[in-house]
Amino acid sequence: MTLSSPERIDRYRTRTVVGTPPIERDDPTVWGEIGTPALADFDDNGYAIVESLLDPYEVGDVAGEIQRLTSDPDLVLDDRVIIERASHRVRSVFDVHRLSPVIAELVCESRIAGLARQILGSEVYLHQTRVNYMPGFTGTGFYWHSDFETWHAEDGMPAPRAVSLSIALTDNYPFNGSLMVMPGSHRTFVPCQGETPADHYRVSLTEQEIGVPSQQAITDLAGKHGIAQFTGRAGSALLFDSNLMHGSAGNITPFPRSNLFLVFNSVENTLLDPYAAPHPRPEYLASRDFTPLV
Repeated sequence: MTLSSPERIDRYRTRTVVGTPPIERDDPTVWGEIGTPALADFDDNGYAIVESLLDPYEVGDVAGEIQRLTSDPDLVLDDRVIIERASHRVRSVFDVHRLSPVIAELVCESRIAGLARQILGSEVYLHQTRVNYMPGFTGTGFYWHSDFETWHAEDGMPAPRAVSLSIALTDNYPFNGSLMVMPGSHRTFVPCQGETPADHYRVSLTEQEIGVPSQQAITDLAGKHGIAQFTGRAGSALLFDSNLMHGSAGNITPFPRSNLFLVFNSVENTLLDPYAAPHPRPEYLASRDFTPLV
């Protein structure tokens, strides 16, 4: 199913040859009615923590599916599996809702997809799904970034009308590379300098250099908003706006960390041609099947 997209207007120019100043966002954060304190907090901060979204049995089922996928010798050679350059260990597995019936069923549940519908004020579809791994001792982090910057530049997402749900599959401690966020930073779009090379995703998924904000931009945002951290037991979740500045440090502890990421986009915000890249990224990174979840 393909839905019509709005007329192409680029209100979030990025990947320019010369650096450009930050852009104050004029799109809503909560596209539906802000009728509860929880939605008001999400509107202010750009994220919300959901305790015990999955129970221990469900965490075990999902973790078992992920173990099955990463143990599949045929899948290791698949483009959807991203391998760390230095350690040669699995960093991410994409498209997990298509690889696992268990995850496919989970993402459609109202307690999961319903969170996205409430924030985005419309029906939703899955833009991307993945599992990120951070093994003990050698896990490398993810530098500060806005997901929307990449999805806009390389996938053609018109507006930041998308949310991510990160579900902890292991305990997320302050010391094992758990996600850091800048509360309120979702209201500022930070353009990035540098043109996007062809097939940039082949490099950026292991080490991104194009599409990352400058150190000065990060310093300014951190000074204004501060930094918070998502920690919690396995089964807890972080729901966050697509333009929220976030990142994670490496993990030198013995305690591995893994999270299931589900990215929901509004069916009223479907992808166009990339705004700042030669070609769209592959389907497993940016779905162009806009069929609403049911």
